Amino acid sequence: MTGTGAAGEPRVRWFDPADERLGWDGVCGFERAGGTVLPLRMPQERIATTLSEDFGRLAALPAGARFAVRTDAARLLLDVDAEAGGAPLDVLADGALVHRRRPGPGRERIDIALPGVPAEVEVWLPHLSRTRLAAVGLSGHRLLAPVRRTGPRWVAYGSSLTHAMFPHGPSESWTALLARRRGWRLRNLGFAGQAYLDPLVARVLRDTPAELITLEIGTNAYIKSAFTSRSWGPAVGGFVETVRDGHPDTPIAVIAALPSAPREHARNAAGLTLADVRELTGAAVRVLQRLGDRRLHLVDGRDVLPLAEADGLYADGLHPTPAGEHRLAGLVEPFLLPLLGA
Repeated sequence: MTGTGAAGEPRVRWFDPADERLGWDGVCGFERAGGTVLPLRMPQERIATTLSEDFGRLAALPAGARFAVRTDAARLLLDVDAEAGGAPLDVLADGALVHRRRPGPGRERIDIALPGVPAEVEVWLPHLSRTRLAAVGLSGHRLLAPVRRTGPRWVAYGSSLTHAMFPHGPSESWTALLARRRGWRLRNLGFAGQAYLDPLVARVLRDTPAELITLEIGTNAYIKSAFTSRSWGPAVGGFVETVRDGHPDTPIAVIAALPSAPREHARNAAGLTLADVRELTGAAVRVLQRLGDRRLHLVDGRDVLPLAEADGLYADGLHPTPAGEHRLAGLVEPFLLPLLGA
């Protein structure tokens, strides 16, 4: 669709948010309702199998959802309908931040100035609030082409540490920073407080094309006392084996519980410490390795982040500060690079 500006103003050309020319990544589809589009990172038709309203709510948050176009437009207009209390929306031009603000609550039009010369313009949706798009507009452009990404596809599953709680913006979570730096195509399947190895998530991971899969697990299982010493290890093994069914040759890195000083040796209601959960995770991975899985890798969270340094990275004893997200990207990078042969 098209529109005409006031006298002397460049015409605005409007696009359906799901238009292929917008070059979406980090999503598996779109949900339409009320004249708006919600980009999805999880297929919605079987969310009910988790029997969790919290998981369903989190699955609708567009963490890692972004679109990118190469354009010389002078302005970008976004008609959005966002929930309150979410993270900012980020707009980058050739990797540099040109706009950041929290949209909503409710329907609004955001008008963003762009360089006006050919550039790769990328929009990262807020990762902590359900954000729907009604239309995307460009003004003053002659060039428009979707950015076709060719880097390895990275699917990152995990807790709030993967979802990200306190980054400056969605493009500055540790997963986003690492993916942007290395040209990896991120699909963020982090679910804050909900990384319980749901069979649904295992099947989605199994069926999602990927050249790298990371499973950041253990912290939620400990905090909510969701598993015992008898049940956690087999749950880890079964989850990994389901994922492996769809990825016989893809490197899978299990990141076992980043350290948290108050939790390392405090027993939860199931009688486990965070150190116990980490050790059980490692034991499950080592069994699968002995059974022949040569593309399965264990990354001990204490090797990524030494316990003595954890408090300097966290805002609250568990979640990285904005600067901590940058540091964590650098700490994780050397563990993942060799898995892709980089």
